[in-house]
Amino acid sequence: MSGAPTVLNMIVNSSVSDRQPLPHKVEITTGGSPPPPQILLKMEELGFGVSHLYGLTETYGAGTSCIWKPEWDSLPSDDRSRFKARQGVHHIGLEDVDVKDPITMENVPADGKTVGEIMFRGNTVMSGYLKDLKATEEAFKDGWFRSGDIAVKHLDGYIQVKDRSKDIIISGGENISTVEVETVLFSHPAVLEAAVVGRPDDHWGQTPCAFVKLKEGFNADAQELINFCRDHLPHYMAPRTVIFDDIPKTSTGKVQKAN
Repeated sequence: MSGAPTVLNMIVNSSVSDRQPLPHKVEITTGGSPPPPQILLKMEELGFGVSHLYGLTETYGAGTSCIWKPEWDSLPSDDRSRFKARQGVHHIGLEDVDVKDPITMENVPADGKTVGEIMFRGNTVMSGYLKDLKATEEAFKDGWFRSGDIAVKHLDGYIQVKDRSKDIIISGGENISTVEVETVLFSHPAVLEAAVVGRPDDHWGQTPCAFVKLKEGFNADAQELINFCRDHLPHYMAPRTVIFDDIPKTSTGKVQKAN
């Protein structure tokens, strides 16, 4: 099987009456947006073997895969799911993938902290945008395809997406990764879906605003979720506003933050 993290979320939160034991381990690939580690863990508890892929339309689909390392088998379940949520390393058909400073084009150090932009190079990358020379030149500036995804590189060379560059929230001069805030919200037992965006603020420039859909039969108010985030994140990263509503998605299950 293959499905976006939203599809996996639907499976793990399906009603018990809809479930049947799997006749064997079912392999499923996921991608399209960073999957919450909690969803990956619950999928494996249900009997699925999850493979995490990452790429764009411009890379003809998957460009990287989070190749599983045998030494990770002995880690606690939370750590295993956190490692699997990383975007990984480039596949054999792609020349190279790296995380670079978009201005200097220097590779970021593999420290898991320094952010840069994921860039691709190889013959599975598009040749350009149809009849749009300007967009093509911008995308391939300095000879690499620029993904628009902000990430870090870990010591083992595996990359991890922090956010889309256009989705990063800048609040009082601090950069806030919406993916990190969403991951914490997904760990709250009452939260079914979560999407975080920047909300204009006269003083801070932007503040995090969380759109949340609760699980059926569960209750949580805005202040409870804000406090929960403050307990697990630096206070400036916690949402200042929580809106309970359905979250719009594309036909493939990706959250539409532009709406």
